[in-house]
Amino acid sequence: MPRAGQVTRGLALGPSLLARYRRAGADPPFGDPARDHGAPFEGYYWRITDADRGRVVIALCGVCVLPRRRWAVLALASHPSGRVHTVITGRAAGDPARFGVRAEGIGEGSERELRLALGPDAALEVELRDLVGWPRPALGGSGPAHLLPGLPQYWHPWAMGGLVAGEARIGGESVPLDGARVYMEKNWGRAFPKRWWWGQADAFEAGDVCVAFAGGPMRVAGVRLTPTLVALRVGERLITLAPPLARTVARVGGGAWAVHARSAAYEVELEGDEAGSAVALPVPLADRVAAEPRSRQALAGRLGVVVRRRGRTLLRAESCLAGLEREREEGDCA
Repeated sequence: MPRAGQVTRGLALGPSLLARYRRAGADPPFGDPARDHGAPFEGYYWRITDADRGRVVIALCGVCVLPRRRWAVLALASHPSGRVHTVITGRAAGDPARFGVRAEGIGEGSERELRLALGPDAALEVELRDLVGWPRPALGGSGPAHLLPGLPQYWHPWAMGGLVAGEARIGGESVPLDGARVYMEKNWGRAFPKRWWWGQADAFEAGDVCVAFAGGPMRVAGVRLTPTLVALRVGERLITLAPPLARTVARVGGGAWAVHARSAAYEVELEGDEAGSAVALPVPLADRVAAEPRSRQALAGRLGVVVRRRGRTLLRAESCLAGLEREREEGDCA
């Protein structure tokens, strides 16, 4: 993986039209949305779920651009401990060739491993195996929106399955993670959004199922939109619902999430709630090297999923180890 300085110098040397197109957030058909765009904000996220032990460990890295350098905020959090560890580093870089990021002095993550050291009592060192990558090369998780430069935010669930070997150290306690499942995603754009909703789960008794969704309000050409993107994998079948090819409606508030998405062939209903406490996670600020705890995420929420194809029910399942997130509001305790 290249060092941070190498990436910065490469971007400064007469960027091509494609490079400018990607820095504006867009990707051409059959591109790779997981690789670094050089956008003002690039977010990387790993979620590790050990259903047998009832454990969840998440790691995130938000890379931001300031004049002449890129910096990052990183966080490590776990359930059931509820601990969150956050570190800011002054130099960081995404991998321009594939999914991956390097934070100077903290660690790095790629499609094969994740190694982070956020302090003496907060570390993660795992190998990633048998990843179920995005199976549709033409477009990513944002659907046709990937083709449009300049949108406020883009989203791509890069790996909707896989296994972990290794362990975490949270609050000085060793947390074995061998055999746990991993989910990995990217989001990027002009800055981290002010308001959003998100969810992910892959611990279902129904078997090999993974679901993820993300959405939020935005303005495009002066028009207010509230898109929600849904990706659901049932075995080898991938179902994606993203505007304008699908109609999606989301209601989020009061500790509850409800998403209804419909395309010509599929209908997906998602109903979730925090089911207990949530943690506060850092969000990077756009104008300086700093972050604020503006994200509220339930690490072990409840998420019910119903999938129908042309009126016939394909899946009805529920997870009690779902990740459910929204922006923190005044009065939130976490």
